[in-house]
Amino acid sequence: MESFRIIEPAKIEAESFRIIAEELEAKGKAVDERYEHIVKRVIHTTADFEYADTLAFSDGVLEAAMSALSSGKCAIVTDTTMALSGINKRAAAKLGAETYCFIADEDVAQSAREQGITRSAAAVEKMARLFTGTEKKIIFVSGNAPTATIEAVELLERGELEIAAVVCVPVGFVNVVYAKELLIESACVPYIVNRGRKGGSNVAAAIVNALLYRALSEKNS
Repeated sequence: MESFRIIEPAKIEAESFRIIAEELEAKGKAVDERYEHIVKRVIHTTADFEYADTLAFSDGVLEAAMSALSSGKCAIVTDTTMALSGINKRAAAKLGAETYCFIADEDVAQSAREQGITRSAAAVEKMARLFTGTEKKIIFVSGNAPTATIEAVELLERGELEIAAVVCVPVGFVNVVYAKELLIESACVPYIVNRGRKGGSNVAAAIVNALLYRALSEKNS
């Protein structure tokens, strides 16, 4: 049984990341240094080292995300309120980034009923109506709803949606793997995807926070 350790509260996170780095090395898991801050924060959130193997990054996704976040015109849009709640709003505000989730909006619910689609898909349609053709740089974040990702890909391919980058980590069994692979195969937008069934709102928020912290670090350097 592991013994209890007294650690100053301010040092707990740093110690957690030290342990993560140590265990990654012990497990022989090599993480690309470009994405190390993201992978480690996801592991910190989940205590699941499998993410070192399953997180996939498209070429240029970090550059695209950093450009959007540093623009002062970034809109971070999530598929669920759970993902939204986990994002560090103070960090986003320091970059001039705004955070949104439209799934609970009455017009989204009405549109979903009328079209016979999920509210998550209808929320993506609202995102497209609000921001396409504007100066907003969208980072779209999906932690739960594969239909949101599928709708986003369809709109992107038709030229009806503009997104700077996508964080796609829905969790579950129905259409989850399909949605992730569809996004990867479409190559229509820079992406961070967790392949397979694992993911969730906590993972999505962890990835966004890792991006926010890196953008703030670059801004202050």
